[in-house]
Amino acid sequence: MAFGVRMGWVAKELLGQLTEPKYLRYLPPGYDPGEDDQRRTVRSRLIKLASLDAGIEWLTIEQIARLVEVARHARDRFLVLLLWGTGMRIGEALRLRREDMHLLADSQAFGCQVKGPHVHVRRRLNSNGAWAKSRRPRVIPVTTELVACYADYLYERAAVPEAEFTEQVLVNLFRAPLGRAMTYSNAKDLFDRLARAADLIARPHMVRHGAATHWIRGGTDRSVVSDLLGHLSDSSMSVYVHDVPSGWVGFIPSERHARAWV
Repeated sequence: MAFGVRMGWVAKELLGQLTEPKYLRYLPPGYDPGEDDQRRTVRSRLIKLASLDAGIEWLTIEQIARLVEVARHARDRFLVLLLWGTGMRIGEALRLRREDMHLLADSQAFGCQVKGPHVHVRRRLNSNGAWAKSRRPRVIPVTTELVACYADYLYERAAVPEAEFTEQVLVNLFRAPLGRAMTYSNAKDLFDRLARAADLIARPHMVRHGAATHWIRGGTDRSVVSDLLGHLSDSSMSVYVHDVPSGWVGFIPSERHARAWV
């Protein structure tokens, strides 16, 4: 709810009515309490309703392939595969700046000592209101296939002069205002269009859940997946661990789509 207040979706008065201060006596691993322990006191919900969790929807690799197939623009394909390949939240993807894209084998020229192609996720204010939920910055490695998708997008973006001086990676290319950083509303509309064309239900957060599930089913250690997703506590992983079918051995994408999977 605090996030909703920052975004202007929820009245600040409502936050005070439904939450109360709570002192964190035991901190989750990696949590920064601040120099004066100012972050030890958080807002805790007053009302907790018991409900039956029907499970969180997620997308399979086959469904991701379908979204990529129906995408008409390089930017749209890049956004889908960026979320799939990194497990980012949509807000983290929309807040990416071009300076965060370190896609060379060696980025020391940019003052970065991290080896291999990668992207930086940093929490900061952005013109489009996009927000990185986690306070802790992180680095996510990417594959050369995703780098190629990004190059295709940059070629498409270069044809729109209005986008030249926009810092954000993802911008409006086909609807006014051209060159403006994409917003949450823009991303939702995009996924709605792709979902209709692919004849399935698809939302950005479902891609994040699908990526995490795919990694875990493929044998990636839970702690590694947790770090990639930007979780401060391993307990946050529980909603991302969907049931693994008996005898499941993974999915090998078709040759047509092999270059896209990260």
